[in-house]
Amino acid sequence: MPAYADSSFLFSLVFRDANSPTAGAYLRTHRQALPFTPWQRCELRNAIRLAVFRKHTDAATAQAALDQIAADLAVGDLIETPLAWPEVLDVADRLSARHTAALGTRTLDLLHVGAALSLGLKEFLTFDSRQRACAEAAGLRVGP
Repeated sequence: MPAYADSSFLFSLVFRDANSPTAGAYLRTHRQALPFTPWQRCELRNAIRLAVFRKHTDAATAQAALDQIAADLAVGDLIETPLAWPEVLDVADRLSARHTAALGTRTLDLLHVGAALSLGLKEFLTFDSRQRACAEAAGLRVGP
């Protein structure tokens, strides 16, 4: 069964950062396509553009990362996956009620974990500590 990759994991796949070697190593040992929702697309593409604004990269490098997303979709490494937003929001709200007071979970984190659960996935890939804690509390296996 595929894993849900949050934006921090996906960013490290298409844009060189400190977590890129770990993300790449995970995919080499877990050869499976990753679901790619409109929510992930929006957040990932925005994160790449934000890196230009923050002067972490230049426009050409950002465009190469955006092109990599398109290439990964074209070859099937990423699979277009729709979300049922009312369900995602419902799951996220339940997660908030159970875990936010203890974990400090942000809404964006809840949406990613809620999306994974609404898709029936059992594994969650992240480099974000709050999302990791929420996903673990929700019963997901968390990597890498």
